[in-house]
Amino acid sequence: MTSPVKTAHPDGAEYGTVLDAEVALRFSTLDAEYEAIRERAALLDLSGERIIELSGSGATDFAQKVLARDVEYLTAERCMTSLVLAEDGAVVDQVVVWGREDGLLLESSTGAGTRLLEHLRAHAEPGVEITDRTAEHALFGLEGPYAWGVVGRLIDGELAALPFESVVDSQWDGVDILFARTGVTGEYGYKVLVPRESAERLWTKALEHAVPAGQEAVELAMLEVRQPVVRHEAGEGVDVLEMGAGWLVDITKDEFIGRDAVVAAFEGTAERRTVGFSGGAEVPAPGTPVTVGGERIGEVVHAVHSVGLKSSLGLLRLPPDLAAAGLTVTVGDTEVVTLTSPYVTPKSWSTPII
Repeated sequence: MTSPVKTAHPDGAEYGTVLDAEVALRFSTLDAEYEAIRERAALLDLSGERIIELSGSGATDFAQKVLARDVEYLTAERCMTSLVLAEDGAVVDQVVVWGREDGLLLESSTGAGTRLLEHLRAHAEPGVEITDRTAEHALFGLEGPYAWGVVGRLIDGELAALPFESVVDSQWDGVDILFARTGVTGEYGYKVLVPRESAERLWTKALEHAVPAGQEAVELAMLEVRQPVVRHEAGEGVDVLEMGAGWLVDITKDEFIGRDAVVAAFEGTAERRTVGFSGGAEVPAPGTPVTVGGERIGEVVHAVHSVGLKSSLGLLRLPPDLAAAGLTVTVGDTEVVTLTSPYVTPKSWSTPII
């Protein structure tokens, strides 16, 4: 998968591969893009996220089967985030579910669309149509404490103050678009699904109001508010509780793929939990041992350099009684401190929409 607006990206953009997608890692510098997310407004090219339509008389029942959260009463004006699980409870993907009058749209996480599509088709049933709509659209995001202002200048100021997880059919410059208030960085967040033929025009216009931010800055901001990044945190033998993603599962649902494994995890004795940490200048690699008094107690899941904290920031997988904030442990040869989330307080939490 390649962005339909790649030719309109700023000169000097650096690209990389995330699972099945080629994405812009940086348009300028990590510091500048992070600053836009946390202090102003950032424009995101979300073309690495596949759009899959579920339609037909059995669409809702099928969605109930494959999604770990309850979508039976999800209306065409709402969206929500859910996990998609395999039978053994392993995470297939984390998706945004967009309600529609005649079905649902599933938005994959970056680069995970092929895996998600294969999973859905493997469990397809009569009465449901599964259609990949990715090639027909482009998906853009706006994130930041003043992203609401960009929505007002670019599309419609009334859309900026919609309740969180609202979905609205709207228009931009005579073009039908699908607009949602939803985000991943803890800042004000919005998404626009636009027909592919109008995508470059909208992207170029949005660049007049917001700073483009690539995958690295977005994933850093997600980590800072403990928004899961599945490709870093899920893995073989890791259940949703170990991952810290239990809030994306509804075990009160009678049935969904992976439910038995999730219930067993909730009822069982946990061996590991995930907790944040910061400290040290060097970013430890996944799998780096975590020790206390020379005894290995766990390992690093994922870590990056946090621009906001000016140190390493990451996740550790530790025994449950040690997965608590405020503890000093050793990662490799460096002492770090465990944290409670959010690790950085978003500016949007104290910035009103006016």
